[in-house]
Amino acid sequence: MTTSHPALAGFPVITPMPVHWGEMDAYGHVNNTVFFRYFETARIAFLDRCGFLAAYDSDQIGAILHSTDCRFRLPLFYPDDVLVGARTVDVSDDRFTMGYRIVSLAQDGVAADGTGIVVAYDYRMNQKVPLPAAVRAGVLALRGDMER
Repeated sequence: MTTSHPALAGFPVITPMPVHWGEMDAYGHVNNTVFFRYFETARIAFLDRCGFLAAYDSDQIGAILHSTDCRFRLPLFYPDDVLVGARTVDVSDDRFTMGYRIVSLAQDGVAADGTGIVVAYDYRMNQKVPLPAAVRAGVLALRGDMER
């Protein structure tokens, strides 16, 4: 499966995924909730690349999803493979906003765009905290990838 597409230029993290038969609903297309699972898979790959998963393992400071949205553009069907891009579109002291894009390879088009706000959270103290310095540097480094 290919791991690039022109519609994903500027997305430093691209995750390929197959569309599964069981993801379709009664109307014969992939259920809308599955798009958020695709976003989640790409988000976890992004969090791994920027060092957030390691920060949780070492300090119990991890990511918590504040909010998310999706703009559905094309229905997805089985069989298909999708590429899900993830990038940062804004960075603040204690959070960053991610952008997502799902591309259908069978239809050669954008199936959905979305965003998600990820907040740094101390799981020991049960409160939000500033982004750890190493995570912030990792997020900004990935953001820099999209500007090249």
